[in-house]
Amino acid sequence: MLNIAIVGLGGIGNNHGDCYTRNKNVKIVAVCDLIKERADKAAAKFSCQAFYSLPDMLRGGVKIDAASMCTAGKENGGDHYQPTMELLEAGIPVLGEKPISNEIDKARQMVALANKKNLPYAIDLNHRFTPAAIKAKEWVTQGRLGELNIINMTMWINNPNESAEHFHMRALHPHSIDVMRYFCGDVAKVQAFFKKGKGRKIWSNVQVNMQFANGIVGHLTGSYDAGGSYGLETCEVVGSDARLVIREAAEALEFYPRFSKEVEIYKHLGGMGGFADTFQSRINAWIDDLLKKTPPQKVDAKAEDALKAQLVIEAAIESWDRGTVVSL
Repeated sequence: MLNIAIVGLGGIGNNHGDCYTRNKNVKIVAVCDLIKERADKAAAKFSCQAFYSLPDMLRGGVKIDAASMCTAGKENGGDHYQPTMELLEAGIPVLGEKPISNEIDKARQMVALANKKNLPYAIDLNHRFTPAAIKAKEWVTQGRLGELNIINMTMWINNPNESAEHFHMRALHPHSIDVMRYFCGDVAKVQAFFKKGKGRKIWSNVQVNMQFANGIVGHLTGSYDAGGSYGLETCEVVGSDARLVIREAAEALEFYPRFSKEVEIYKHLGGMGGFADTFQSRINAWIDDLLKKTPPQKVDAKAEDALKAQLVIEAAIESWDRGTVVSL
């Protein structure tokens, strides 16, 4: 049985808590939030002790085996750094929220400290934890698609938030870029074009071209001005022998052979109903990594993966600002 703490009890923190309560291998023993009412409400909900500062929680005599870091902040990544560093310094494995940080130097420091302490440090990049994505990755690894040539990714939702100029790119696309890297590896070059939506003050639409280190070419379409009947997410991976398509992150997986009309279509693999179910899959995978004592360098969706996705995001912003292709 693992003793879990949750830091930051907004909507996402409570979502983590709900997922933990559905896993028989863990017990929530502490919640922490600077807003007393939030912490108290969560403590009552999860039958655990409430704390109103991280130092108090770390000094509180509660045995903590791992923690979820669910603080928000500027562009949703502004408040992760200090509490994450404090948890890692205390020797506590951390599952953080995306983006790992919108300041690359701070992201590097967190990853470096986890490596120094040899601690598991992962990020809630839940889109890669669907049965559809996992089966698709098996096809790629087995060579069913042949040599990979192209990856196309579309991710868009209706989000009117105007908190920062590049809120859309930094808050949404750690997910999309992580999925692209999951299938195709590290990104070598980035070129991006941004557009402000109707009445918008922020860059709410983007097209990003990528070349991966292995030569694969990729394209990302992202928007905070779409969604609804348009869906959420589509990922297409194209190889020399076949292509695959994942629809709505989790709802369908399709396999199209290049030289045959015999198509394979899977709906709701693993019983996953839709995107909301991906949080449970991700939390369960984190718990499994902890219970199996998976080496920190092999933890699925580790913080280093989130850092690499963030580097692509910053390169896309730099590409637009400078009007050039940016090499990573």
